[in-house]
Amino acid sequence: MSNKITNLSERNKVELRPGLVKTNLSYNNETMLCHFTMKKGCVLPLHNHEAVQNGFVLSGKLKYTLADENKNVYEEGVIGPGGGYVWNANEYHSTEALEDMEFVEFFAPMRPEYIAE
Repeated sequence: MSNKITNLSERNKVELRPGLVKTNLSYNNETMLCHFTMKKGCVLPLHNHEAVQNGFVLSGKLKYTLADENKNVYEEGVIGPGGGYVWNANEYHSTEALEDMEFVEFFAPMRPEYIAE
């Protein structure tokens, strides 16, 4: 299956954790675009990763928390439909779905662990 030109309806959906489903869209060795759905109440605990994470909320509301390298929180807020965000490489962040959500995220560099899923 090609990873260059794709259609959401033709891609495999993977439940990363209860309430969070990821669908890989297009990707290459440098970047990756994924579609996600997240059920109300689903929480991704504070974590970080090498990839810059740039997202766009299609529907629902997302509560986010950003923290420094010592995991001290320095920003919290809510992002709703039409809202975008970017988490820097290795920036600690957590998210909680305040409503059922749909969003897309772009990662650079691509996340190889997402290919295996």
